[in-house]
Amino acid sequence: MQARGPLMIEHRLIERMISLIEDNLKKIQSTGKVDPLFVDTAVDFIRMYADRTHHGKEEDILFRDLKKRSLSDEDRRVMNELIEEHVFGRQTTKALVEANTRYKKGDEAALEEIAAKLKTLAEFYPKHIEKEDKVFFPASRAYFTEKEDQDMLAEFWEFDRKMIHEKYKNVVVDLEIER
Repeated sequence: MQARGPLMIEHRLIERMISLIEDNLKKIQSTGKVDPLFVDTAVDFIRMYADRTHHGKEEDILFRDLKKRSLSDEDRRVMNELIEEHVFGRQTTKALVEANTRYKKGDEAALEEIAAKLKTLAEFYPKHIEKEDKVFFPASRAYFTEKEDQDMLAEFWEFDRKMIHEKYKNVVVDLEIER
């Protein structure tokens, strides 16, 4: 398997979550209500899986290694766009959390913002994924030898192995802070 393989596999799971978000958007439109627990679950998925795990491998490993290479102007431009898109996703998710918190405290007006942020994420991720899968990943492969690609794949697996420990350490730290 090439190093981009796990990233593309992760994209498929992200797409499945986006489909669930779209289903929930339809429910919001038809009922005028949102399940705040679904929003919490979607946020956890986006933050831990799509951003920390998936984008973490891209930013902390793939992009790190590509920054050491002489990329074409176009490839460097696309990589910088992807980094900016990751930031956009984080900002949108943060705003979603804030709106969901207000909604859970009884602010019915927050429903409109929740729906808007979910819609933004549902529209954002498919385009972002397509750019990575069809444009950036194939182009970036040319900058690495087979050995470098396999070393990166091994680093991806090691990165993933540590994620569960990071997640639950943060859960405990957050609960300790709330005490």
